[in-house]
Amino acid sequence: MKFKNKGRKIYKTKEKNYYGKSGAGKAFSIGLTVLLIGGIGFIGYSVAEPLVNYSKKKGDQNTTDSTVVITSAEVTEVTTYAFTDASGEPVIPHQSVNFEVYRAAALKETDLLSTDALELAIGRLPTGQGIEYIEVPLKAKGGAVYYSSSVFYAGASKAYPEMLTLNQIVTVIEKAGYKPVAVVSIFNDNLLPVTDGSCGYRTYNTDEQWIDNEPAAGGKPWASPYSDLAVGYNADIVGEISSAGFDKIICSDLVFPYFRQSDLDILDPELSTPSRSMKMTAAANLLNDRILKNGSSMYIEVSAADLIKGSKDVLQPMLLNINTIVLNLNIDELSAGVAADDTIYDFSGTVAEKAEKAVQMAEKELSDFNVVIRLSGNSPSMLELVEARDALIKKGYSSFVLG
Repeated sequence: MKFKNKGRKIYKTKEKNYYGKSGAGKAFSIGLTVLLIGGIGFIGYSVAEPLVNYSKKKGDQNTTDSTVVITSAEVTEVTTYAFTDASGEPVIPHQSVNFEVYRAAALKETDLLSTDALELAIGRLPTGQGIEYIEVPLKAKGGAVYYSSSVFYAGASKAYPEMLTLNQIVTVIEKAGYKPVAVVSIFNDNLLPVTDGSCGYRTYNTDEQWIDNEPAAGGKPWASPYSDLAVGYNADIVGEISSAGFDKIICSDLVFPYFRQSDLDILDPELSTPSRSMKMTAAANLLNDRILKNGSSMYIEVSAADLIKGSKDVLQPMLLNINTIVLNLNIDELSAGVAADDTIYDFSGTVAEKAEKAVQMAEKELSDFNVVIRLSGNSPSMLELVEARDALIKKGYSSFVLG
């Protein structure tokens, strides 16, 4: 995770003596000083608490600070760092909201075929990398559900005839010595709108189902944050998972589909305005509330390629109650080039070089958040992902996901 602050600073002040005042003048000065200190203290106490409460976000961890001691010494500044990378080298943190270091490995959907498959997948993970968490995709892109769910619409979206229960998944992961984390794709769901058309995007004047391409080209509907039913379905999914013992829920695909101008012409006019971001962040906050009630915490995963393209609706720090973003660097996606407006960005070189370039291009959109780096893709080897991870650790990113 990348942190913004440069450590705790302790300031010591030097006492000063003032001369040249009469006894009456000194008494007057002392009395005035007492009144001023009392007034400032009252104002500070009245203002500081609302400001602190306003600045906190739901789910933030409380931290305790040591008392400040003022002595009659020269003004000095002491900076301390408590963060190290995987090799034990000190890392300068750059964010102050959440000091947790998150180190995880991500499994694939096929690893959830059975408990045996899950155990084998965990056994193949690299050792000595400081991995503490295991991420499992319980609702994948496209909408398929990869666990035995009791949520109503999940029955029509189940990936396999027979699937593992949440308890089985948690038990296998914890038995292996890791903490379980669920990854849930939210609105890149092409199955839910087929089951119930009201869950997808509808044309504005004719109320027909919108799809992302021509039917002959494989066009599919998408779940919409404007549908209370779609938002409620995903809230039930994350609620069910977070109540089953998963330490964290990572919500991905809190995104709108790519809309061409011809699409925007027939859809709700609000989709053509910046105000649509409020609908996306409202959905994210509702999911966060459901997860927090069950004692778990929520991260949001975003694609580096999407950020480079300008898709950043959910990243509204003034509206969003979630402070940790997982930046997914899909090396396969980056290697193919990223088209943004009239520009195609080329990502060549080693996996580490591609990752560093993508982070540099995307990080300006993440300056208000804690950042976890996910390195994924089918083409790079685990060794290449680890080398890219090490390169980014040197730049201050201490939290990562491999796979």
